Amino acid sequence: MFGDLFEEDYSNVSDNQYGKGKKLKTKPLEPPAPRKFTNLSGIRNQGGTCYLNSLLQTLHFTPEFREALFSLGPEELGSLEDKDKPDAKVRIIPLQLQRLFAQLLLLDQDAASTVDLTDSFGWTGHEEDFLDLTVAVKNVSGLEDALWSMYVEEEVFDCDNLYRCGACSGLVRAAKSAKLRKLPPFLTVSLLRFNFDFVKCERYKETSCYTFPLRINLKPFCEQSELDDLEYMYDLFSVIIHKGGCYGGHYHVYIKDVDHLGNWQFQQEEIKPDVNLKDLQKEEESDDPLMIVKAILLQEEGNGIPVDQLGQRLLKKIGISWNKKYRKQYGPLRKFLQLHSQIFLLSSDESMVSLLKNCSLQAESDFQKDDQQIFKILTPESPGLNNSTSCPHWFDINDSKVQPIKEKDIEQQFQGKESAYMLFYRKSQMQRPPEAQANPRYRVPCHLLNEMDAANMELQAKRAECDSTNNNFELHLHLGPQYHFFNGALHPIVSQTESMWNLTFDKRKTLGDLRQSIFQLLEFWEGDMVLSVAKFVPAGLHIYQTLDGDDLALCEIEITDGEDIFVWNGMEVGGIQIPTGSDCEPLLLNVLHMATGSEGDKCQHLVESPHVFPSNAQVSTVFTALALPGGVILISSAESAGEDSWTAIPRGDLKKTFREQGLRNGSSLLIQDPRNGDNSLLTRQGKWITSMNEIDWLQVKNLCELESEEKQVKISATLNTVVFDIRIKAIKELKLMKELAENSCLRPIDRNGKLLCPVPDSYTLKEAELKMGSSLGLCFGKAPTSSQLFLFFAVGSDVQPGTEMEIIVEETISVKECLKIMLEKSGLPGDTWHLRKMDWCYEAGEALCEEDATLKELMICSGDTLLLIEGKLPPLGFLEVPVWWYQPRGVSHGKSHQDRVNCTPSQGGVWRAASQGAPGDVHTEAALHYLGDVEISEDATLVELKSQAMALPSFSEPSIPSPGFLRAWTVEGQRPSRLLRTDLQQLREYKLGRRTEICLEPLQREEHLGPQDVLLRTQMRLPGKRAYGPSLDFVWDATRGWTASSLRQRVAEFYSLPVERIEIAKYFPEKFEWLPISRWNQQLTKRKKKKKQDNLQGAPYYLKDGDTIGIKNLLVEEDDDFSTARDDIGKEKQKQLALSKKKSREALSVQSSDVLPGADTPPRPRGPEASLSIHVGSFR
Repeated sequence: MFGDLFEEDYSNVSDNQYGKGKKLKTKPLEPPAPRKFTNLSGIRNQGGTCYLNSLLQTLHFTPEFREALFSLGPEELGSLEDKDKPDAKVRIIPLQLQRLFAQLLLLDQDAASTVDLTDSFGWTGHEEDFLDLTVAVKNVSGLEDALWSMYVEEEVFDCDNLYRCGACSGLVRAAKSAKLRKLPPFLTVSLLRFNFDFVKCERYKETSCYTFPLRINLKPFCEQSELDDLEYMYDLFSVIIHKGGCYGGHYHVYIKDVDHLGNWQFQQEEIKPDVNLKDLQKEEESDDPLMIVKAILLQEEGNGIPVDQLGQRLLKKIGISWNKKYRKQYGPLRKFLQLHSQIFLLSSDESMVSLLKNCSLQAESDFQKDDQQIFKILTPESPGLNNSTSCPHWFDINDSKVQPIKEKDIEQQFQGKESAYMLFYRKSQMQRPPEAQANPRYRVPCHLLNEMDAANMELQAKRAECDSTNNNFELHLHLGPQYHFFNGALHPIVSQTESMWNLTFDKRKTLGDLRQSIFQLLEFWEGDMVLSVAKFVPAGLHIYQTLDGDDLALCEIEITDGEDIFVWNGMEVGGIQIPTGSDCEPLLLNVLHMATGSEGDKCQHLVESPHVFPSNAQVSTVFTALALPGGVILISSAESAGEDSWTAIPRGDLKKTFREQGLRNGSSLLIQDPRNGDNSLLTRQGKWITSMNEIDWLQVKNLCELESEEKQVKISATLNTVVFDIRIKAIKELKLMKELAENSCLRPIDRNGKLLCPVPDSYTLKEAELKMGSSLGLCFGKAPTSSQLFLFFAVGSDVQPGTEMEIIVEETISVKECLKIMLEKSGLPGDTWHLRKMDWCYEAGEALCEEDATLKELMICSGDTLLLIEGKLPPLGFLEVPVWWYQPRGVSHGKSHQDRVNCTPSQGGVWRAASQGAPGDVHTEAALHYLGDVEISEDATLVELKSQAMALPSFSEPSIPSPGFLRAWTVEGQRPSRLLRTDLQQLREYKLGRRTEICLEPLQREEHLGPQDVLLRTQMRLPGKRAYGPSLDFVWDATRGWTASSLRQRVAEFYSLPVERIEIAKYFPEKFEWLPISRWNQQLTKRKKKKKQDNLQGAPYYLKDGDTIGIKNLLVEEDDDFSTARDDIGKEKQKQLALSKKKSREALSVQSSDVLPGADTPPRPRGPEASLSIHVGSFR
């Protein structure tokens, strides 16, 4: 029955087993979730294994197949424990399949893993007793119609289409037909949903209606028809469904539970279709808590919500909390949900709640009666369920998710993008024994029963441990008798360590339980005990809220992990009444004031001292605290420095509170005697001065290229001086022509010597945001008006500082008009140009796509730099993606990346680019070759982009049968960068942007990378040579963590080497350097290791898809050098390039000193963006 399924295969066997001496393959703190209400287990998707999962579930729910598999013992299959023995014969596949079926039957987890099974795969056959019929779908109404045309209708050969007889060699009349000779116990029918359109030359999926019966009679299609009709009857028991198109999609399966192994639920009474919204609203407004809670959960559309959030939503809906309205009559909310388990489904830890699948609001008013049954739970023990024909149990198994369905739901899979793909029938006469009904242990071998029982016990223990870990939190108890109230806050009498106790407690317990535990912990406590939430502020410890409601769980009153709890009598500490609440939170302020001598005269020095004030006290209480009769109060934040940050508080605002004035911890107050007039007590370089400003001038340089006795002058001014006055005064003092007054402007000079946007004459220095002591340049030309913009612009993206052109335009002109003006001024022909705004790091930013939008609408400001970039932009919602061909092991035709930019062919007419630091001597040239541009919608999928790229004229790779044989990367720095791994994902979701380029890499076979799979290029170092062997693609499953030890272990298995005898290193091509990946986490202390694991995604490795990993075999080579001769050459070239750039900057500095004396060389305003290390897990 099993064909060559059980052929011997000793390779790639996982050591993971349950039972004696084995451990469950789960995360230590995250055991798999238990089974849901269906009591059936799904199968986890490894990434592209949904079709395999559907087939495995079909075999599992075929009891005859499952029991025949279990009947094979060690005599036929051997034992997994003997797989490493040389003389032992172990058949890995059936043993792993036995264990998988046992887990699906008995292991209490929501989904099983097929990793061990897929690792052991090696067969190519099929089950012999399953007859596979392939039937057409196109132009056929259903299965019976297809079988009739195949096995009943005859093809007649006559007239001009006679048949040549093999016996007499003459042309004779004949009829051709086919019949089924022998019927199997199980029948598999494959539906030809996928076809090829010869007109459009593309594949497509047939989505027309195609019916198939739940029971079919095959007698009309059989050669022998003398048997009883029951011999030809077949019942449908499995439907594999495909959702998607011809280039990709997803599979799940509808399965009939023949043995009633799962719990199947359905709604007994359907909601009447004529129930209107008004009636439902009346029920929601009812005073019955059952109706209100159901109405809230119904809005979640089947999704669960935390019980805590349910209480909050109930409060928002009815305006009063559960405890105040319903607790006295119905008890706590969680207990109420438990009592109505026929309606509400609580998770195992009772933290999440949802409605049962078929539960919904009833429209009848008598629903409030407690004795009315809404749901009927059908279990295997319910009467009338042993007859599967009268009440068939169907389930939708979608990888890990299992949901009950009705038999009529199968009709929905007759047509559409989600439709039946394969049908499984079983003979109607095949009856199951009564002892198999609802008995998952039926005919399971004893050793597997024991193994699953042990695994369930281990799972239960791990869940209990995880539950305790997730629900326990630590509280810091501060005991009132060990504190005293001083300077506005609570402070420990002895030390913080002795005054604080740490307590680990279950957050699901109530406040009363916590209080009782503290009573038992503090045997010396006498009198009332009040628990309050406290927090540390700069002034000390402050009490915010007193905890009430001993029946409330700690999670319901929002107690968090690490909370500070103050234990006291609720009135006083040390005989002093304690202010509580956020309103009187103490503020620690720095107060500066004049010191007073012994005789009452003010000394000529200031005193700075910290003071604590309640945040709800009036600002005028500062005078009382300092025993001052009055004065002027100036405020400044703690972060500010300098005289401009001080602001005087008006006398009328002294009655406002500190919080209303915006004061925070660390703010500074300056108390000044009003008799000092305008003198200010402000600091500069640690010295106290009396004048408000020391610098009251601006420096103006002559940049009009006119001869003058003075190159620059200092002009006295204040912040309220108008720019026009400064310009006219500078012209006079520079002794320039008076005509310049009508055709000149002042332009600020930044610290790099660059001229900035001209300043309008009507502005004051304060409005122009000019600081005293800054430099201005007197230049030809008028400053822009208030409705004009002064813009810099340049051609191309590689802009050198000082080479930009300038233009003044109206802010109301469109982008298209601005582009035309800039093209005319720069003398560039053609209309294939677009504008981009230069970003903060002096690089080309996003394009200005809306050509008809005005500069003002796009928030273009004076001083911005726009770049003229060649190339016309695609329409809105579309991307123009340059596509490259990437072939690591070969060279194809086309343009290289570098030559496309420069538009010049390399020597010999072959378009190539030199590699930037290839790791070995195998690939001496980068294999990026330009194929063309693809204009595609952002809503298109990656597979559609690949298909369009394959249609480019320059794409000449006949060995690529479909887009699935192409791997897509983004291109950055003339090399592949980010791997695009999901074919069905929209391009918009990849956030490619309008400047992204894509390269396609050919594959020998289709690949389906999971979300945690990392694609690396591995190269083995050649012994005795400073070079590496060919690069091999290596897929690393990082599910267990991005650790160095996990990667080393996987690499050692891949190359069949001992893990302790290899060294690996990551290659950084931009630096020509190798960084060894060591076990550096082992060098950390336990405390540090707990805080920071060796995550290779972070510094210093930043491991990602496409990185090159070098492997050194320490069995033949023990030195620690990973570099190659080409790395040495690359580093030397980098040094020479850096030296030449330095000389160029020095030469530019000499030239600039003649133009702007005293100005520094204008370097690049900002360097390239630096990478940030942000810990957000893994995303791609």
